[in-house]
Amino acid sequence: MAMPLDGIRVIDLTMVWAGPFGARMLGDYGAEVIKIESPRQWDMLRSLGLIPREEHHWYNKSAYFNHNNRDKYAAALDLADARGRELMLRLCAVSDVIVENFRSDVMDNLGLTYEAVRAVNPRIIYVSMPGHGKTGPEKDFVAYGSNVEQLAGLVSLSGYEGGEPMKTGFSYGDPMAGTALVGAVATALRQRSLTGEGCYLELAQRENLTMFVGEYLVDYSMNRQERPPIGNRHPFLAPHNRYPSAGDDRWLVVACETDAQFAGLAAALGTPELAADARFATNVARKANEDELDAIITAWSSVRGHYEAMHLLQQRGVPAGAVLTAPELLSDPHMRSRGAWVEHTHPDAGTWEMEAPPWKLSRTPGHIRMPAPGFGQHNSYVFRDLLKLPEAEIEALYAAGVTADDPDETLHR
Repeated sequence: MAMPLDGIRVIDLTMVWAGPFGARMLGDYGAEVIKIESPRQWDMLRSLGLIPREEHHWYNKSAYFNHNNRDKYAAALDLADARGRELMLRLCAVSDVIVENFRSDVMDNLGLTYEAVRAVNPRIIYVSMPGHGKTGPEKDFVAYGSNVEQLAGLVSLSGYEGGEPMKTGFSYGDPMAGTALVGAVATALRQRSLTGEGCYLELAQRENLTMFVGEYLVDYSMNRQERPPIGNRHPFLAPHNRYPSAGDDRWLVVACETDAQFAGLAAALGTPELAADARFATNVARKANEDELDAIITAWSSVRGHYEAMHLLQQRGVPAGAVLTAPELLSDPHMRSRGAWVEHTHPDAGTWEMEAPPWKLSRTPGHIRMPAPGFGQHNSYVFRDLLKLPEAEIEALYAAGVTADDPDETLHR
């Protein structure tokens, strides 16, 4: 089956989440993605999770690694060694895209700059995904999901009024940057199709995340209004909150934007007269009496299951959703009906379900072609088939530790 990115080869030097996730999505839509890890420094996601270290190939069983690295090949290459760097340049010469998310000076120190790579392949698209950018006074700061969230302004809006800043519970900067990577690479490939030349592409994770708080920045810049965190409520709309449902730790979210939606909510609650009540007849009135309104909704929702309440409200045209746990999400009838989950088998990690590619192109849909690779699983393909190395050179690389079929586990326990 044809796929949108058939024929595009991507060299993936990224680690952890943002880069691996974005490169995975390129693989989901047909790109040949080759993940490069060092025998001395693998992607740290391989060792993340409570995996018994005595298990065979335990480093191939991390849920985090398997989620972010499906649809990729893998080869081991030590870029700290001159021979490894020379082979990386040869690999770039036969590739379309290279992606890295190291600290801003790492590729420069290795001699694998855009200029060096462009010299062997003028058509290559070279993507850097530094946490804080390649320039500026904080370019060398260590980046991790939680501190990027803080510096991008997202956490200042999370939590409850008068309370401490609260991490979102999910490091949004990583998957948002990964998703942006797909669009950025597609844009650069389009430019190359018009000009015949590649380009250098910088995607700073911190700046990318600020787009998601942009309205708050603009409001301050325009009106000098600094909004405090308000929990699950909305600055202007009511009702807009999460409400307890029947059962252990079950919740419902309701968010009304219009008077018509509130009228539907009032009817579903069995109190249609609330729509004409002066306390709630307009959004301004509802916002002024939000505590009272939330108490009314809570009394109704707390004796109903979250799915039941959601369906009753949706039947009345009310934006409402059950707060689903991971087990509920996997069994959700709507998601099941759309083929959102795909059974996936890995030779070391077993069989499980994971999300299908999210963008459903009508003629060239993406699909999962292969599980996340084992460490160095495709060394032979890269060295023999792509780079055409003679056997003596391959043997020398193994002997010198420039490559390996298995990592040095003692460095990662």
